[in-house]
Amino acid sequence: MTSTWEPGKAMVEGRHGMVAAQHQVAAQAGADVLAQGGNAMDAAVTTALVLSVVEPWLSGIGGGGFLLWRDGRDGSARSLDFSMMSPRGLRPEDYPLVPGRDDDWFNWPQVQGQRNLIGVHSVCVPGAVAGLSEALASHGTITWAEALAPAIAEADKGLEVDWFTALCLSIDAGNLLTDAASTRIFLPDGRAPSLAEGGGLHRLPLTEKAATLRRLAMAGARDFYDGQIARDLIADMRDLGGCMDAEDLARYRPRWGTPLRHDWAGGTVLAMPGLSGGPALLDVLAQLDDRPAAGPEARDYAAFADAIRGAYARRLTERGHAETGVDPGCTTHLSVIDAQGHAVSLTNTLLSRFGSKVTSARTGVLLNNGMMWFDPRPGTPNALAPGVQPLANMCPVLAEMPGGGVLAMGAAGGRQIMPAIAQLLAFRLRHGMDLGQALSHPRLNASDPRIRIDRRAPEQSAGLIARHHDVEVVDDILYPVQFAIPSAVERRPDGLLQGMVHPNHPWSAAVAAHPKGAS
Repeated sequence: MTSTWEPGKAMVEGRHGMVAAQHQVAAQAGADVLAQGGNAMDAAVTTALVLSVVEPWLSGIGGGGFLLWRDGRDGSARSLDFSMMSPRGLRPEDYPLVPGRDDDWFNWPQVQGQRNLIGVHSVCVPGAVAGLSEALASHGTITWAEALAPAIAEADKGLEVDWFTALCLSIDAGNLLTDAASTRIFLPDGRAPSLAEGGGLHRLPLTEKAATLRRLAMAGARDFYDGQIARDLIADMRDLGGCMDAEDLARYRPRWGTPLRHDWAGGTVLAMPGLSGGPALLDVLAQLDDRPAAGPEARDYAAFADAIRGAYARRLTERGHAETGVDPGCTTHLSVIDAQGHAVSLTNTLLSRFGSKVTSARTGVLLNNGMMWFDPRPGTPNALAPGVQPLANMCPVLAEMPGGGVLAMGAAGGRQIMPAIAQLLAFRLRHGMDLGQALSHPRLNASDPRIRIDRRAPEQSAGLIARHHDVEVVDDILYPVQFAIPSAVERRPDGLLQGMVHPNHPWSAAVAAHPKGAS
């Protein structure tokens, strides 16, 4: 007889605000902001900034993202696009195709030297600082310096090395070694740090990163785009031979918009417009039965597979910066709802784990590999081009629930994100699960050529899917991630808040705010 370790997490409840994120330290920082009287946007921005320090390989100020905001007083909603942009000096001919596939999220043809995946030529103009500061200025109540303070405190401590940090550094050690600054910061002995049995707490200094965060707090967010931080970033890009220049940074602006809305299963789903996973998500929902039902059963999983595969086929052949009529990997997601019902769903990414693997030596900022999101094949709607935005996987959602209440949800995991969100919405809205049940329930991923389904799914699921698709039954393990890493918070009509995170992630947490004197 064999035994299997099955990790799990319990749904958290509260009434004074809640943050769900991929790192407990960051979620706690956001919950503390709520406890001190801040609103959902204050907590979301603070949480995102702390995440950039405590899990630097997934997100950060060298990346970009999307967020949705819904006002709890009048139900109005806005979207904010702060995704990356390609440098104006990009030359598509500098990314010639060679035989083979890229072996990354998209399995597109390989580019010579993997220039679109690793190194300075994979870097796009970061939007995170502009986006987070704009979101705070428009809908927050605390200052930019106040939002940065917890992140600065964490950066001063350095990056804590536990077993999971060591694993993440080990996974990409070979690629990190291609950049001198990344090697110095993350692999000080030329290899991933090891943990001694019974050893004390070990931290990697983040000296330059802490100084950059302090300057942002003192000089303001625009310093990243047209001040001293910008000059330092461009000097590092120039030293490494990159084409991003000062005007690329100075021109960058985040873009407010109106969320897409889709009535489904008695609720209304609010999704990110534009070059995000939002349109594909609504494509999937439009193909699914939304009548209330028990389950899900095997036939529901087969329906998920067909709908997701069809939506991705359309997404990857029709959508991109060059399409007509377009709406004006590794990643992190956080969901926040405050006691007044204001809700934020925010996804921030460097794209691949450790992004481009390039750290700006002068600023300590790990930079994205946004070029990976472009289709390297010329002539496609999402082809490599100068001064444009790539088609992104991020898919934050809000949902207005049947009978009242609101749900904030999203996930990390590259192309796995949208399939996960579609199924989780079905579990919650159509099949009547609470968040704890929904995020713990088996899922499938139909975004790749071979559909993968959790071994715990209903017995006939794989067989039904195999009638039309190549399918593989797998375990939902910590690494490699199979079905995305979701985080969600819901506010019920009576004001009760419920939060849930990915059960397999060692750091993820939903944290309830506890104002002083509150019961």
